[in-house]
Amino acid sequence: MSTNVTMPSMGFDMTEGQVARWLKKVGDTVTRGETIGEIETEKATVDLAAPVDGVFAKILVEPGITVPVNAPIAIVTAPGETLDADAPPPTVEAAPVKADTALSASETPAPAASKQVGGRLKVSPLARNMAKAQGLDLATLQGTGPDGRIIERDVQQALAAKQARAPIAAPAPTVVAAPTPASEPAPVVASVAPVTPIARGEQPLSKMRQTIARRLQESKSSIPHYYLTMEINMGEAMKLREQLNALAASDAEKLSVNDLIIAAAARTLQKFPNVNAYFKGDRIAYNDRVSVGVAVSVEDGLLTPVLHNADQKSLKQIAVETKELAARARNNKMKPEDLGPGTFTISNLGMFGIDEFSAIINPPESCILAVGAVKKAPVALNDAIQVGQVMRVTLSADHRIVDGALGAQFLQALKKLLENPVNLLLE
Repeated sequence: MSTNVTMPSMGFDMTEGQVARWLKKVGDTVTRGETIGEIETEKATVDLAAPVDGVFAKILVEPGITVPVNAPIAIVTAPGETLDADAPPPTVEAAPVKADTALSASETPAPAASKQVGGRLKVSPLARNMAKAQGLDLATLQGTGPDGRIIERDVQQALAAKQARAPIAAPAPTVVAAPTPASEPAPVVASVAPVTPIARGEQPLSKMRQTIARRLQESKSSIPHYYLTMEINMGEAMKLREQLNALAASDAEKLSVNDLIIAAAARTLQKFPNVNAYFKGDRIAYNDRVSVGVAVSVEDGLLTPVLHNADQKSLKQIAVETKELAARARNNKMKPEDLGPGTFTISNLGMFGIDEFSAIINPPESCILAVGAVKKAPVALNDAIQVGQVMRVTLSADHRIVDGALGAQFLQALKKLLENPVNLLLE
């Protein structure tokens, strides 16, 4: 029996996507879970897995075509099964082109970055969108990024060189229309608004940056944020981290400060279902698992891969899996499940020396935790002032679902766990 491969849904706000490239040829044998292609969304490029064992029998959607979520894009048949040649393929309608991204008659879409090794063109999403907006042929560029990848800098240099070579256009001659006899009305000529070119120093927004801008603007304008900041003594947590890292079998198992915070937040979320819930107009949707999003800075913006069931993972599991998540995000190799949905997000800028900041909630979640640096500071211990290691965290909460007292209680519980981190090994 044949099985349709469909455009997957990756995130609550995803409505469409496109095949970046197929990794299998028609006739190839595939195994369930094996990567057969790559899907490009507004956020990232992710692997597409075969839904069943069988034969990759037919491609319904070629690379570069945008289709709605759940639309059939390929067919996998059982071994020995033959597709009915007379049967019409499933209807696949291309997603409508948005008015602000439609190409004008003078523009040419940039070549798809799905060419394979031997002719493969490696291009970052930002560079591809910049080249597309400027009608620049990516095949003429030499990439300076990792493994020859074409990045923003390469496109900017090519545009600058192109502009420097462009001759100064002579003014268009003035055309005077012949006089019209008084008995005839003058013809009406429709005026066409000129296309405004992108000026020097400007660049079009990548799809990822457009998505970030849209979602965060919606979040900030529609969610009533409030903020709670708390100081946490991280002395014991840093000692525990040092002890466990000395015993780690590999660098992959070594704990970062953020790993400890993820573990503590995940365990605390078990006790605060409203903080781990979604606001849905006339009801609250409680999530049955704790999925912590970890903000990762990438070349074109920010991605938030999700660590699912984080409350059920050991510190070692969290250390290993968060490193893998961050690596996939930075290498544009995320899996569909990496994109969510999450139930709570952690954004850590401590590695940049930031003491304290407030983050914007990542919809449809109800809270996000902003984490600052661990720094030496005077603390009161046993009625004496000592030098301690202090970290400031700020909870941004949706007041429609998380009241101030509840947010404060959540931070108190988080603080207690991080200041007594041996409990992270017991829970």
